[in-house]
Amino acid sequence: MSLGVGACGNTQQAGDSAETKSAAVASTQAVASSASSEDGENKAGKGEDTASSTGKVASPDDVVPEAKGMKIGATYYTLQTEFCMRMDNAAKKWAKNNGVNYKSYDGNNDAATQLDQVETMIADGVDAIILNPQDADACSACVNAAVKAGIPIVGVNTMVNNDKLTGYCGSQDVSAGEEIMKYMIQYMNKDAFNIVVIEGPMGQSAQLQRIEGINNVLRDYPKIQILAQNTANWSRSEAMTLMETWITTHGDKIDAVVAENDEMALGAREAIEAAGMDIPCIGIDGITDAVSAVGNGKMIASDFQNAEGQISGALETAVKAVKGEKFEKEEWIPFEMITPKNYKDYQNRY
Repeated sequence: MSLGVGACGNTQQAGDSAETKSAAVASTQAVASSASSEDGENKAGKGEDTASSTGKVASPDDVVPEAKGMKIGATYYTLQTEFCMRMDNAAKKWAKNNGVNYKSYDGNNDAATQLDQVETMIADGVDAIILNPQDADACSACVNAAVKAGIPIVGVNTMVNNDKLTGYCGSQDVSAGEEIMKYMIQYMNKDAFNIVVIEGPMGQSAQLQRIEGINNVLRDYPKIQILAQNTANWSRSEAMTLMETWITTHGDKIDAVVAENDEMALGAREAIEAAGMDIPCIGIDGITDAVSAVGNGKMIASDFQNAEGQISGALETAVKAVKGEKFEKEEWIPFEMITPKNYKDYQNRY
C-alpha cells in the first residue's frame, strides 16, 4: 500500500505599493466531504458529518498498526519555513513509528509544480494523498486529480475550495486572526491607535481567514486605523523590506504591527530595531525564534498552532480512509497564545 501527501500553491509577490488595503474577505470554506464520490471512483472510507475540536490531538508517537506497509509521499506548499518543516519532520517520525515508507516533496509555492507532484504520486500507486494547499482555489485541481484516480485526499493546515476533499485536519484561522488582534488591543490598553498588517500569500486560506478574523475585531473598534497592509508571503526577509518602506512612509505614526505569521512579525521587528524604534509586534505559529522573541520582549505574543498534531491527524485520517473505516471529516486543533508568562512552556516544544 502507499499514501501520498501533497500541497498546491501560487504565491503572489508583494507589489510596489505598500499601501495595498483590502476589505474584509469572506471566509474560505472547504467542505470535507465523504471520501466516497458519487461515481464510486474514490475508494476511501466514509467520513462522519461531525467535526471535532475537543478530542485527543494526534501525535507522531501514535501507533497505527493498520498503516504498516503503506508508502507515503508528501508535498508541501513549501519546505522553506519552520512551520512546514515541522510538519514534514513530524510526518517522518510518524512514518518511522508505523512502518511506513515516506517521501516528501517541496512544492516551491507553485501550483503547477505541486499538481505535477500529485500526479507523480498517483503514477507511483499511492493509496491516499494529504494536501497542504497554498491557494484555496488553484489547488482544487489537485483534489480533482486524486478523486479521478480513485485516491482519498486529506487536507492539512490550509484549506481548499473543493467539496470532494476526503477530510481535513487543521486549526481555525479566523479565530487566530481574532485572537492576535484582541491581544494587541489588550496590550495597547486603548481603543484608538494605528496599525500595519502584514499578510500571507494572497488567496491562501490562512491569509483569507486570518484577515477576516482581524477585521471581525476591528469592526468593534472604529478608532483603530490600518495605515497600510500588504503581503510578505510568509517571508521574514520580505516583511523586513515591507516594514522598512512603511517606516519611511509613516514613521512614528505606526503604533503596532499585526502579522499573520511569526516569520513576518520577526522580519518587521528587524526593520523596527534597525530604525531605532520600538513598536509592538504579534504573530502566529509559535516558531522557535518567536518563542524567544516573546521571552525577550521583541514580540508581545505568538499564537501557537500544533504542526505535529495537524499532520499526524491528517495521516491517521488518510489511513482510515484507505482502510474503509469511519472518520471525522474535519478535525480542529485549537490555537494556544504564547505570552511572556508562559513562553517557557514552548521553548523545548520542538
